[in-house]
Amino acid sequence: MARDHIFAAGQEIFKEGSDGDGVYVVQEGLVEISSLVGPEVRHVFLRVGPGDFFGEMAVLEDKPRSASAVAAQPTAACFIPRAEMLQLVEGSPSLALRLMREISHRLREFNRQYLREVLQAERLAVVGRFARSIVHDLKNPLNIISITAEIADSQQVAPELRQQSMLRIRKQVDRISDLINEILEFTQASHSAFVLAPADYHRFVTHLVEEIRPEAALKAVALELENAPPEVGLLLNPKRLRRVFYNLVNNATDAMPEGGTIRLRFRSDATEVVTEIEDQGTGIAPEIAGRLFEAFATHGKANGTGLGLSICKRIMDDHRGWISARNESGRGAVFSFGLPVPKREASGS
Repeated sequence: MARDHIFAAGQEIFKEGSDGDGVYVVQEGLVEISSLVGPEVRHVFLRVGPGDFFGEMAVLEDKPRSASAVAAQPTAACFIPRAEMLQLVEGSPSLALRLMREISHRLREFNRQYLREVLQAERLAVVGRFARSIVHDLKNPLNIISITAEIADSQQVAPELRQQSMLRIRKQVDRISDLINEILEFTQASHSAFVLAPADYHRFVTHLVEEIRPEAALKAVALELENAPPEVGLLLNPKRLRRVFYNLVNNATDAMPEGGTIRLRFRSDATEVVTEIEDQGTGIAPEIAGRLFEAFATHGKANGTGLGLSICKRIMDDHRGWISARNESGRGAVFSFGLPVPKREASGS
């Protein structure tokens, strides 16, 4: 009941969507089974050699072909028409069992291949996201270095201003180093020892705001303190906590492409110090609100990856604090984070 067919290399044997008119058994050559995974992307998921068969799924399911078959080499194959194949299966339980086993084996192999490719694609996507995050985070300090270097190199500028420019460049270089270390640390399963040391929060915030102001001003954004940071001693890791301020201020700046004002305010009690950073943007989009601090969660930013806020959360967790976000009606987004007051401060000792 079988019919012999010869196919030249590159010849199409059957096309995706065509009728399942029979089963092919390869005698010589090689056949590639493929399907469309995109508008113009065809993926080969099975190669069939001598002694193997293909085309059985459409016959057994009585449905159109779900894939295309093309001879990868000059191929000789036997063709068993659909009616005769079904007759063979109905009359031979052992043949039906063999077909079931072969189909099960192919499905397992297809699943393994699919999972490998999905994992590889995800790895590449993660690498791309990290690359975009690095570029996005480095852009601001590099811009400051570029502008400040022109001032430092000018012989017409006062020596004091040139000295200030050199100091600003060194600070931005240190910031770049901190950013890279932070991202490298984020990719590791465990991060390095997190050391907390006593620091005056008022002095820390005051100096940091003066450092951030020129960068925000480049984007027509003013940084204002609604009230003074509390003069309280906290256990901090200054380099890491600086990253929280930088990330939140940069996000607020991005939310105001036409410029505006970022307001910082503070409140404290015997147990914690709370810092709030409010912008005049459009607020947090509902689509992202529930997963704002997850890695790679982002919405509406051309260069955003969502990595910055997840790093902020990790830093606050390491400080034994917390971070949250909300929208203010008729205003913008408000990001709040709390730092615990050491017990000795809480008791006034």
